[in-house]
Amino acid sequence: MGSTQNKRRTASNLSRSVCALAIVAALAGCANVSNIKTGSVPVGNKPIAQMNSSELSRAEGKYASAYKSNPKDKAIGLNYATLLRMTGRNDQALAVMQQVVINHPTDRDVLASYGKAQASAGQLEKALSTIQRAQTPDQPDWKLLSAEGAVLDQLGRSKEARQFYRKALDIVPDEPSVVSNLGMSYLLSGDLPTSETYLKRAVALPGADSRVRQNLALVVGLQGRFGEAEQIASAELSRQQAQANVAYLRSMLQQQNAWSKLSDKKS
Repeated sequence: MGSTQNKRRTASNLSRSVCALAIVAALAGCANVSNIKTGSVPVGNKPIAQMNSSELSRAEGKYASAYKSNPKDKAIGLNYATLLRMTGRNDQALAVMQQVVINHPTDRDVLASYGKAQASAGQLEKALSTIQRAQTPDQPDWKLLSAEGAVLDQLGRSKEARQFYRKALDIVPDEPSVVSNLGMSYLLSGDLPTSETYLKRAVALPGADSRVRQNLALVVGLQGRFGEAEQIASAELSRQQAQANVAYLRSMLQQQNAWSKLSDKKS
């Protein structure tokens, strides 16, 4: 029993380190539930969630100009803040959302995005309060339920988080982003096999995007199946990006002597 607990603790610590370092670019912050639209700003035909770093940078530049011209526009503000978060500029994303929420103080979409920006900037308790304020118990929004779960996961309250994911799935049973968040919740607590089960289910659902597949690649790689992880990652990333991500993950496992612990035989 002790050996199994140690392996789960090692997996949990390593998983949290992976999230903090953003090893897999498409992970977008771990358990991210953002589903953004391009609004009125043309950024090309590819969905934003599937853009590479250079495409995200170009899109961000276009939204920066649009936001400067019209900072009160809800869609522009939401998308600009999301792009900033996706490119790691969390403090700036929070500043943008603080302005958006001033102009749309009761809008549920705005409050949800504001909560995500707070969470990305490390203001987890404030994020939880903002998301709860946006929710209406008589007509619960599944996106807000999932967002609340994601914040609770980051606070280390995984059992509570999973209750919110399951409430969201009662509303939208086949929503891949929620199933993926549930899988990532188990990853964060070190239960890699259960995490993989949910992530494989999420990948198979209609509408699963690149981030869901990269989450699966991550959990497969954390179990030492690097070739399989690279194959999954290569479905959307370039071969070079997939190889670089897997090489980094392999290096981290070796440096922490984590793989040898994870692969020990059960006692």
